[in-house]
Amino acid sequence: MAKARRAAPPAPAAPSAPAASSRDDRTVELTRRLAVLLGELGLSEVEVESDSIRVRVQRAVAAGVAIAAPTPSAVAASEERPLGADAGSAALVTIEAPMVGTFYRASSPTAEPYVKEGDVVKEGQVLCIIEAMKLMNEIESKVGGRVARILVENAHAVEYGQPLFLIDPLS
Repeated sequence: MAKARRAAPPAPAAPSAPAASSRDDRTVELTRRLAVLLGELGLSEVEVESDSIRVRVQRAVAAGVAIAAPTPSAVAASEERPLGADAGSAALVTIEAPMVGTFYRASSPTAEPYVKEGDVVKEGQVLCIIEAMKLMNEIESKVGGRVARILVENAHAVEYGQPLFLIDPLS
């Protein structure tokens, strides 16, 4: 006697692709809008983060600018320039960023900062690091003196020539 066999119930349907596609479409649209915003406001970088997504858009640096930015000696040491009368004291020396990158006050997130406002520094002492293209570049003081002001917040982007520190030289 033959037994009747029942057909197996259909397998549950796989999750629909449109949901993932819809999320991807929103991400692409957000990226496009951020790129437009970047151009309209003249920003070099913009980042948006929510619970489920993080989008970061950076403006590409033109080849001519990248070539002119760091000089071989600028990687190890920064430029200095006395401030004009608008800064209040011509004796202060400005330490500038020798390259475009991300400014860090310490060697790691848990380490103590290289210097704090009011610290006395020696010529050649490391003041900070600038991360550029995944390389950590130590920025040294070319003068001995007291750190009068730190002009950049930790982990913020810096541009070539941007003032980083004001140093009151020792007499």
